[in-house]
Parts: sequence; C-alpha cells; structure tokens
Amino acid sequence: MFSLSTSHLQRIFNKLDKNGDGRVSIDELMWLLQRIGIYTCREDELELLLGKTTLDFIDFIFFYDSIINMDENKRRDDQDSLFENDLRKAFKVFDLNGDGLISSEEHQIALSRLGLWDENCSSLDSKIIINVYDTNSDGFLDFGEFKNMMLFAQS
Repeated sequence: MFSLSTSHLQRIFNKLDKNGDGRVSIDELMWLLQRIGIYTCREDELELLLGKTTLDFIDFIFFYDSIINMDENKRRDDQDSLFENDLRKAFKVFDLNGDGLISSEEHQIALSRLGLWDENCSSLDSKIIINVYDTNSDGFLDFGEFKNMMLFAQS
C-alpha cells in the first residue's frame, strides 16, 4: 500500500488550510475526500465521526492513518473472503454426498480422483487423517475442521 510521508502530508495539510490558521475545517477535508474519491458522506456525518469541526496537523495525520488502515483492513478482508470461497469450493469436492461432512471414504475417493492417493495407502490411513483434524470426534470433517486441515497443510 502506498503511504505518504509526513512531509507530503504537511504539504497537503498546508494547501487545505486556506486561511492559514493551522487547522483544516470539515469543509476543506470534505473537498479533499470527494476530490480523491475516498469518502462519500455528509459533512455532519464526518463531524460526528471525527468528534470535532476542525483538525490540527496531528489530528490530520491520525485521520490519514485511519483511512489507510481502513483500506488495508478492507483489502485483507477481501483476501480472506476469496480464500474462504476457495476453501468452500474445495470442501464441496470432498463432500461427495453434499451433507456438509467429509467421511474417510469421501476423503479417500476425492484424493484418488485428484491423483493424490497412493495405491499403498489403506482406508485406515484416511481414517487416521480424518481423526487428526476431527475436533468434535464425530468421525467426519465439517467445514471448520476441513479449513483447519487445509491451513495446517499450507504451513
């Protein structure tokens, strides 16, 4: 993520501070946010969010950091969501009967279809793998247990 230096932020702040009083008003901040397309809310909503009608330079830096962090958190959430969707698709490959659980037989069949099951492996091997990740000891993997198995396999 591109982040501005303090000196760049100071220049932006100075340009926004049209009357030179060392403070940026909500109007001036709204102008900037609308201009760069980051924030689309009303002035009264922004004032409620900030808890004040003007920002000094330190407040401006904190506001900038909160926007950067919000964008970073959104990007991280988007990546997590994509990963979760991929895991759900993979889960469906293993959940052959669609009951929301993966049995040792389904696990073995799916791995065989994917060419990942060695002929030397037995059904007992599949049961052992299921049991390692079966945290509720019901003999099956639900999505959460499958997710933990896949996350462990990644590391």
